Order: sequence, then C-alpha cells, then structure tokens
Amino acid sequence: MELSREVSKAKDKSKAKRVRGIKSIRFSGFLVYIVLPLIPLLVFWFIPMIASFLLSFTDWDYISPTFNVVGAQNYKDILSSDAFWQALKNTLLFGLGTVVPTLIFGFLMAILIDKFRRGKELIQGFLFAPWITPMVAMSIVWSWMFRPDIGLINRGLAIFGISGPNWLTDSNTALIAVMIVTVWKTSGWCMLYYADAISKIPKDLFEAYDLEGSSVWQKIKYIYMPMTAKTTLFLAVISLINSIQAYDQISVLTRGGPAGSTRTLLYLFYQMAFEQFNMGKATTVTMIMVVITGILAGLMFILQKKFANR
Repeated sequence: MELSREVSKAKDKSKAKRVRGIKSIRFSGFLVYIVLPLIPLLVFWFIPMIASFLLSFTDWDYISPTFNVVGAQNYKDILSSDAFWQALKNTLLFGLGTVVPTLIFGFLMAILIDKFRRGKELIQGFLFAPWITPMVAMSIVWSWMFRPDIGLINRGLAIFGISGPNWLTDSNTALIAVMIVTVWKTSGWCMLYYADAISKIPKDLFEAYDLEGSSVWQKIKYIYMPMTAKTTLFLAVISLINSIQAYDQISVLTRGGPAGSTRTLLYLFYQMAFEQFNMGKATTVTMIMVVITGILAGLMFILQKKFANR
C-alpha cells in the first residue's frame, strides 16, 4: 500500500510539474507573440489616438501650456464650416479620380505584361519604379512639367495645336494635375498585384476560350475580371484609404490652392494645426478622417467575406 501511495504521489508531482511547464510555455508565448507586438501599437497608435480624441474637445493652440475645454463646439464648427465640406468634396473627387484610373491602368498593364515571354520582370521593375520614388522629389519634377510657359506637357500639346492651361494655378485644372501625378505613381504598384493574381489563373481557361475563337474583350470580361475580383476589391479599398492620406504632392504642387480647390481633409488638418495653430479643431478633422477610414476598412472586410463565401 505504501509503495502504491508513493507511486501515486510521484505521478501527481510529475503531472503537476508538466502542467506548470505547459502554463509557463503558454505564458511565455503570450508575452512574446501578443504582448510585445502590442507595445508599439499601444505607444504609437492607441495612446496618440486617445490623446487626439481628448484634444478635439479643447481649444489648445499648440503653443500655450494651458487650454480650455469647449466640449463638442469644435465638431459643430467643423461640420458647419464651408472649408470642411469643400475639403471633403475635394477628398472624394481626388479619391475617385485617382483610384479608378489607377486600377484600370494597373489592370491593363498587368494583362499586357502577361503576354511577354521574356523581359517580363524587367518591364515590371521599370513600371514599378515610380512607386518607390519619393513623392516630394517626383512632385518637384512634375511641377516643372506643368509649367505653362516651358513645361513639357504644354509644349507637347502645342505640337497638336492645343493651348495648354495653367495647370497648377487654375482652380479648374489644379486638382486634375495632382490626380495625374498620383495615378502615375501608384499604377505600377497596382500592376504588381494584378500580375500576381493573373499568374494564378489556370491556363486551361485561356486554351478553352482560344478554341472557341473568343476575342480579347471576352477574355477580359469572362476570365481576367472575375478571377481578379478579390484583388480589385483589396486595391480599391487600400487606394481609397491612401487617397485620404495624400499630402506630399498637394503640398509641393499647389499648397491646397488655388482658392482651396486642392485642399483635402489632411491638408485642412495641416493648415489648422500648423498655420492657424488651432490644434483642437485640427484634431477634430483627424477624428472625422479616422471614422471615414474605419468605414472603408469595415466595408472591405464585409465585401471580402461575401466574396470568400462564393
């Protein structure tokens, strides 16, 4: 009996030791894989987000050590401001005017590149180069190209007898000019995603359509577009979010002008925060931008689930 008790106690101790070891491993894994990655997110995202939200209820001028709590007055002032609604309109126009052409050009370039048997990687690298080029440097070059007197674009139009506009100083064309620069930079980025999606399409589909004598448009409509629909959805949402955050090209090319025709929500935030020194209203604008971005991100997840269930 005593021997059996000793054996039972030894088994219990061994089992307890294994349980403690498993708990220790789980706790270590929790620290390494969950807690540590959350620290940068907490420091650089959650805490600034909370601070910005609290500042949006104040009249802090970014300089004084004191401020007053004004409650929801900043939100009322912003939502009743013509400058805000103009900036929101410009942001939406800029988003549509850059996302749609970017997706179209990226999609078409990926299809054309897929036809090449040699030099495909070289062409992809060449088209992707604008994406890795700093936006500020690229915008400076484009500002010279948009000059009405000696700019390359207007000189090219003059060859066909067309008198080019004052791209960056005319309120009717300034936003279009910024869109052109943005589309030129981001099309190659979309092209890479589309090229990867196209490379995964079964070749049997193309062979079947070739046997039926299908046209190029039929292949695009019935093969390329359906098989890259998820990629298109992903790129559309990410590009829209990036368009909300566009700043560098607007700052270099137009500085939000003329007459606010290129002032987006992010540039409105910059002007309120660092030109008017009204950090309370500036952070109010950022909170509205966060809500818009969150809606777009939620829309992406909902649509992805719908596509995944098909």
